[in-house]
Amino acid sequence: MRSIHSRTLLAGALVAIAMGATAAQAASIQPPVQKSGTVEYLSGGIGQDEARAIEGEARHWPLTLEFAVKDKKRVDFAANVKVLVRDAKGHTALDLTAAAPFLLAKLAPGHYSIDATFAGKTLHEKAIVKPGHPAKAVFLWPAGTGESKS
Repeated sequence: MRSIHSRTLLAGALVAIAMGATAAQAASIQPPVQKSGTVEYLSGGIGQDEARAIEGEARHWPLTLEFAVKDKKRVDFAANVKVLVRDAKGHTALDLTAAAPFLLAKLAPGHYSIDATFAGKTLHEKAIVKPGHPAKAVFLWPAGTGESKS
């Protein structure tokens, strides 16, 4: 009886260690939380592992923004996107440059207007942030945006 109990405890401990290692690995992949004014944000998603970590984390953030360029048959992520988020009264809630293709922001509930500028082209979206219901806006620039003309 004791050997079965010992094996069960050992198996449980190994699972806990493995889960802890996975959580630690995900945390090391995720970029650090930053702050702009009073708003916390996270910008990341460069590389497949980091993109997966950001997508998994997004459900815990009120607003997710995703930036990409449509390139014929596929979509390429965009980085270094100028982001301006305004609340319903037109006040600036967030003004920064997203260094990576995903931006997670902890905004208060409300209606927001978002301008995202990449390679001189600005796209506009609206988002409604509700408690417990993460909002997402995807910005998709047309093929050729951001390509150098040499």
